[in-house]
Amino acid sequence: MAVNSFMVPLGTPAPPFALPSLDGQTVTLEDLGPPRPLLVMFLCNHCPYVRHIERELGSLGAEYASQVSAVAICSNDTSSYPDDGVAGLTAQARRAGFTFPYLSDETQQVALAYRAACTPDFFLYDAERRLVYRGEFDESRPRNDVPVTGAALRAALDLVLAGAPVPEPQVPSMGCGIKWKPGNEPS
Repeated sequence: MAVNSFMVPLGTPAPPFALPSLDGQTVTLEDLGPPRPLLVMFLCNHCPYVRHIERELGSLGAEYASQVSAVAICSNDTSSYPDDGVAGLTAQARRAGFTFPYLSDETQQVALAYRAACTPDFFLYDAERRLVYRGEFDESRPRNDVPVTGAALRAALDLVLAGAPVPEPQVPSMGCGIKWKPGNEPS
């Protein structure tokens, strides 16, 4: 069942985190480079919405790597969705050409702090780490025949890099709901 992102208020600061990457190294918010825009993406391996855009997302990540810090986080319950464990995420990163860190949020506390609702869910912060965009990658969805371009996220990135505000309205991201462990569901 498709779920839309929560549309967290613009201006919200990026919550701190310390999570293991796929190679076991701990990555923190502060580790993500100098003060520049930051893209936080909640992804997973099994979701058809993520799989639909993953190659273009890999290209976008590489294209903006010199100007924007990016990180992907998987918060799904891996006991119920084992394809979202380290092996599956590693295969996905290789398949999609992800060059950004991919982190595992086993406790799901980071997803709750960011108010992530679905995969994919995108949060773009300015250099001061204040939320300036939360929304869709583009208008493409599995089975809607719209080409995958990343147009909405690219437009937001270009505006932030130009020092311009990202206008409202912003279209929520849509995807599979995060697979919460019992008792972790957002209230």
